[in-house]
Parts: sequence; C-alpha cells; structure tokens
Amino acid sequence: MKRVITYGTFDMLHYGHINLLKRAKSLGDYLIVALSTDEFNLYEKKKKCYFSYEKRKQLLEAIRYVDLVIPENSWEQKKNDIHLYCINTFVIGDDWKGKFDFLKLEGAEVVYLPRTPEISTTKIKQELNNDKKVY
Repeated sequence: MKRVITYGTFDMLHYGHINLLKRAKSLGDYLIVALSTDEFNLYEKKKKCYFSYEKRKQLLEAIRYVDLVIPENSWEQKKNDIHLYCINTFVIGDDWKGKFDFLKLEGAEVVYLPRTPEISTTKIKQELNNDKKVY
C-alpha cells in the first residue's frame, strides 16, 4: 500500500483544499492529513483560525479522499511522521517548493502540487473584510 501525507491548516475549507486532497490521494492508496493544531497555528505560524482544530478535523474526516487526520504540533515532526506512518510520498502546495526536499533523505518522494490559483483562505478573508467596509 502506498501511503501519502500532506500538512496544512485547512481553515475555511474551500475547493482549492479539495483539489489538493484529491490530487494527493491520486498519488497513493492511503492519505494522511496532518492538521495544524490551534496552538501551532497561533504560536508558530502566527495566525488565528476561524474554525477550531476539532471543527477543521471533522470537516477533513468527512472528505472521501482523506483516510486519517493527525495533529500537526511542530515543524519538526515531519521526519518522525514519515517513519511512524511508513510514508512513501510527502505532498504539499508548490508555494513551499524546495523547502521540504530534505525529506527525500528520509525515504519519501516529495511532491509540490500547484495551488488552485483563484482561491485561498487569505483571499476569502480579504474579500469578507472588504465587504464589511462597504456597509
């Protein structure tokens, strides 16, 4: 069985996230999503999520491409996860291109997938904030 892992916050889930998960799953038989915890997002990534970890986890678990959701607590856990979950392929958006090539040394193929260009959580938040200013 070929195992794939991807990482992310997946806040305000949208079709760009679904595209990423669908493409990631197509690279193997079993897809694990390491979901950034609220604490990791706040203290390390310096961003506050709209939805809590538990709500984001529920949403991801409802998606047919996702087989398992695990917590992402630190940047460093990727090496351990590759060994712990017997990962064959590490997948992430191409905005991280080159940043995780070191995981090849852990025995995983590293794939950078193109993002869906017209959508992002940042764009959604910006548009919501602009709409508030109009009223």
